Amino acid sequence: MTAEAVNPDDIGRHYDERSPIGDELRNGQIHMWYWYDREDDATLTEAVHRITRKVTETLGLRPGEHVLDAGCGPGETAVFLAKTYGVEVTGVNVSAFELERAHERARDAHVAGQARFQYGDFMALPFPDNTFDAVLALESLQNAPELDQVLRELFRVLRPGGRISFSDFSLESDREPERVAKFMATLRLDRLPTLPQWLDHLRAAGFAVEEYTQCGTRVFGRKAKYVEAAMARHDEITAKFGEAAVTEFSRNHHGFFAPKKDQIGYVVVSARKPYR
Repeated sequence: MTAEAVNPDDIGRHYDERSPIGDELRNGQIHMWYWYDREDDATLTEAVHRITRKVTETLGLRPGEHVLDAGCGPGETAVFLAKTYGVEVTGVNVSAFELERAHERARDAHVAGQARFQYGDFMALPFPDNTFDAVLALESLQNAPELDQVLRELFRVLRPGGRISFSDFSLESDREPERVAKFMATLRLDRLPTLPQWLDHLRAAGFAVEEYTQCGTRVFGRKAKYVEAAMARHDEITAKFGEAAVTEFSRNHHGFFAPKKDQIGYVVVSARKPYR
């Protein structure tokens, strides 16, 4: 299932518009959440950080390694990697707002020497071959103008034996396609692969797939818990950003909630660039 493709500048503006409130709600991690069940009392920040940990743990990071955070968001994930694993992180992004916040977070956390950020277009990364030991991509591949080209670029900048782990949405049911179309339009997606299709794209780029999981039930399937958590902070967020901004934020995300909870999956995939 595909929609109209967009270019990196469009994606950058998309996140510039939506990330300020999202950054506030999720504490610098502009990706999905993970709740075990309806009774799980984790805060939104805790639930979002579960995704960060779940994906990064599959990389098996070692102190001193160099990690590419492909689509680094407002920087909280890169800071977490630098502080927790002792790695060097280069974050790339196309959102001016998110890059500014990422620089601020690294300075505030005293890891500016380990976590650095720059504008970067996935289609033509400004790095030599074999630069990185690992690549992390949290919900950023979904916005790639040409997914196969982007995966080839990530393959190129990884050293032989280097790892890639990513999380992203997947199509689980194509019934009521109009609901899925609204979801895709809201997120500016020009494709929504199934899990097998995600794996095929990786293999076509040269990667050897090593691990994958489908956890959509605990992610998109818990969208009602996100709404509850966001509404609990409505007055606080409104006081900071204003009623008009909050109303626009809600309007921009209306289509995200259109699919039924079992229509949209969430995959975590790990692969490796083969050794020579």
